[in-house]
Amino acid sequence: MTEDFNSPGYDIPPEMEGQVAITTLDKVYNWSRRNSIWPMMFGLACCGIEMICAATSRFDFSRFGMEVMRPSPRQSDLMIVSGTVTKKMIPQIVRLYNQMPEPKYVLAMGACASGGGPFKEGYSVVDGVDKFIPVDVYVPGCPPTPQALLHGLITLQKKIDIQSIKNVRWYSKDPVEAIPIPVLGPDLMDPREYELIKDYTAEKQVEEEEVPVAEEA
Repeated sequence: MTEDFNSPGYDIPPEMEGQVAITTLDKVYNWSRRNSIWPMMFGLACCGIEMICAATSRFDFSRFGMEVMRPSPRQSDLMIVSGTVTKKMIPQIVRLYNQMPEPKYVLAMGACASGGGPFKEGYSVVDGVDKFIPVDVYVPGCPPTPQALLHGLITLQKKIDIQSIKNVRWYSKDPVEAIPIPVLGPDLMDPREYELIKDYTAEKQVEEEEVPVAEEA
């Protein structure tokens, strides 16, 4: 245990040091979670190869308590979006995110997951996974090296260290609602924007109906 974990601001008698630890519930809770992060075994494109390398013996992210990569979202608390996010894939990503239990985190690995990368504004690519699910840590690179991914995971641990049970969303009185799954039609449609799409379509129809009348006059 670190010195910060054992020193919440209370003095321990010298004869009790090394035998008694006085701490807070937040520190115990965060210490246990930061050292037992289970990433989901989920790779999309070339960044997935670098993610696999980070788990091998040369880099070995098991040193940080993250070696258990689970094949099921229901047993994972970290989604590493490693690769290009296409419009065909984002509904599955949102579905997997909704199936993950709280507390859960998302790491956008690489330029494609963070903002579209070299395929930005392409007809089949989403310009960043954060348009649909909340992202906690961004790791730049195309693709990022295993060292960069390790730095991103350590950054996530630092973020967990400062969380408080009183403020986190999964202990809020308001229930955490599932994110609506996007619908892939002629283009990708977010169910949360249906009313906006409906109003925009109605305005365009009115404009198209008024144009012929103006020309005849």
